[in-house]
Amino acid sequence: MTDKKTPHSLPLSEAISITAQAVGEVMSGRSLTEVLDQLEPHERPIVQSLSFDALRKWVRSHELIKEFIPKNPPPEVDHLLSVAIALFLNENADGKGYAAHTIVDQAVSACANYDKTMYAKGLVNAVLRKVSLIVQPPEGEPRFPPDPIPMFVPSWWRANLKRHYSKAWQSILFAQAKRAPLILRINQKQYSRDQYQTLLSELGIASTPIEDVAGVKLSSALLLSNPVPVSDLPGFYSGAASVQDAGAQIAALLLNPQSGERILDACAAPGGKTAHLLELANCEMVALELDGDRLSKIGGNLDRLRLHSDKVQVLRGDASKASWWDGIPFDKILLDAPCSASGIVARHPDIPFLRREADIKSLQQKQRGILEQAWKMLKAEGLLLYVTCSVFPEEGEEQAIWFAAEHGNAVRLGAPGQILPTDVSDGFYYALFKKNGP
Repeated sequence: MTDKKTPHSLPLSEAISITAQAVGEVMSGRSLTEVLDQLEPHERPIVQSLSFDALRKWVRSHELIKEFIPKNPPPEVDHLLSVAIALFLNENADGKGYAAHTIVDQAVSACANYDKTMYAKGLVNAVLRKVSLIVQPPEGEPRFPPDPIPMFVPSWWRANLKRHYSKAWQSILFAQAKRAPLILRINQKQYSRDQYQTLLSELGIASTPIEDVAGVKLSSALLLSNPVPVSDLPGFYSGAASVQDAGAQIAALLLNPQSGERILDACAAPGGKTAHLLELANCEMVALELDGDRLSKIGGNLDRLRLHSDKVQVLRGDASKASWWDGIPFDKILLDAPCSASGIVARHPDIPFLRREADIKSLQQKQRGILEQAWKMLKAEGLLLYVTCSVFPEEGEEQAIWFAAEHGNAVRLGAPGQILPTDVSDGFYYALFKKNGP
């Protein structure tokens, strides 16, 4: 999911109202992705952009709300104010956006769009006018300094980062508080990276190759200087390119698929890594996913990329069990395990609001169950790549150490290990094992 700056596909007042309600859904425990999927296509881009920014600016916006409303306002009003204040904060950060009077006017109008905020027009107007004088002061007066760390994370999350990354924890949060860049993976069955970059250039879309991440050379990654809708990308709907973080593109390259190999993508949705493996080699692929709703996304991606064949199976099944398996062992297994997703907060800023500390232990047990089952399905001399999009060692290095200790026939090969978030990569963990004998 990649957001764009101030798309204008919906009246701003309506967008603020819908976004405030979407934020409320996140606070009640729903995934923002799920909420956005239920919106109309013309609503989704601006609501996604505004909700991302509201969640990224949560700390600063609530400092301001508390300054002018000492007693916590009702949640619906709080959420509407957080969306509007984020618009002020983003204007201050990059010099672009809506004028202060427009934000105030449209936020007040937004109150009328929802019965639980209709009464709050006067309060919203008063608070936002005061906020505007702090965030967007008259010309010549000093502006407030940049936020130290505007991204919200719960106290246990921050403590975990401090414990494991005493010198880097702040830079991790800084990186994740920024808008994620739009990065493409070029389908090299159709174009080389240079060829596709030329096509982009002819359309006035500037891009830069990403040569490597964590020492792994990338041949298909392109960073767009400015995000554009995928509909503007040449050949997107005929499979010329996919949106995929550079760090995620490492997975298929480490597994190094070869024609004729039988490969399992054990937790495959939405199918980006499955597709990358098929772009690299004419292999026999089984893409497994437990979630029925997400399963359809795998097929959709393979359809768009023209990668379906009689060698590709998309199956619904639990990777921690063998009931779906035909008993034929795999040459290679990609296990992109369910995890906290703490490494991809830049692309999913709702994650810190949804996770609980107890989740980490339960996810650890789930990861171990899937690792145990996958190992039984791997051929002797086969490769298993364990991947998580997490920055918590409990889901990364600690799991790799445990697995190697539990399996005497597991030989650990070279892989990047923990990758921390950067300007071109989310946070990932990679461990590669070879099965030395049965």
